[in-house]
Amino acid sequence: MRKVRVGVVGVGYLGEHHARLYADLPGAELVGVCDLDADRAAAVAKKYGTRAFASPAELSREVEAASVVVTTRDHVSVAVPLLDGGIDLLVEKPLAATVAEAREIVEAADRGGRILQVGHLERFNGAVRALAPLVRQPRFIEAHRLGPFVERAADVSVVTDLMVHDLDILLAIVPGEIRSILAVGTRVVSDHIDIANARIEFDSGCVANVTASRVSPEKQRRIRIFEPDAYMALDYARQEIEVYRKQAPLAPGGRAQIVRETVHVEKGESLREELIAFLDAVRERKAPIVSGRDGLRALVLAEEIEMRIGQSCK
Repeated sequence: MRKVRVGVVGVGYLGEHHARLYADLPGAELVGVCDLDADRAAAVAKKYGTRAFASPAELSREVEAASVVVTTRDHVSVAVPLLDGGIDLLVEKPLAATVAEAREIVEAADRGGRILQVGHLERFNGAVRALAPLVRQPRFIEAHRLGPFVERAADVSVVTDLMVHDLDILLAIVPGEIRSILAVGTRVVSDHIDIANARIEFDSGCVANVTASRVSPEKQRRIRIFEPDAYMALDYARQEIEVYRKQAPLAPGGRAQIVRETVHVEKGESLREELIAFLDAVRERKAPIVSGRDGLRALVLAEEIEMRIGQSCK
């Protein structure tokens, strides 16, 4: 397997994990890292046996692919020049601070024929991978993503920080287009929306109720899916699934049976699986599992929800 020469732009909390995994993966050669904080870049480079570069431009001369793990507001200014310079990218979610900026990034990737993957981590969760082929006819979906406030995510709302994960999952598993959106939310501790709820109706008839909070004392990451003949519950953190499905009665004229199905889940580190998938896409020149257009679509929905929340607060 050919090693992909890769770098990491932005080695804060999450970016360091990208560097750690690239340094360990057999399919990657971690060429270097860079960060606005030069001391931080030097420390991470030393820790993982690589080089610290002064800028993304310098790093780009030595790599063929990179993870962009800078603050969301800086995604467009970092990603577009790298893409135009011929570098394949994994851009952490959300793809950009605005839909307009996200489109700039997608257009840059298209212009240069570059691989662009978006870091919607839950797509690589073992339980999500096991659940996806089981979903047949979703009628109602309920998702909760709650947790305590984290300062490093305060530059965006809870919709684009947390809820966007579940929005991406919805768009991946529910067929059809969105028919209507109702949303409410409020600020609590930051300058952006910290609690949000959205009711999303699809033209397939499916209704999704999605809640996100970053001012909750305990973490909760769950989604439940109701179908005409099944109920599925997924715990993202535990990577566990419960599936109950209706089966024919044991005897003619009897009551239908509700049977719990056993679902095998290959648990693992989601970020590791995400990076492996990115490296494979770069190496094989194939479409990534979560493309730039997937990230754009999720951000369009997130921005629409934020707009509806703004209208409800007037």
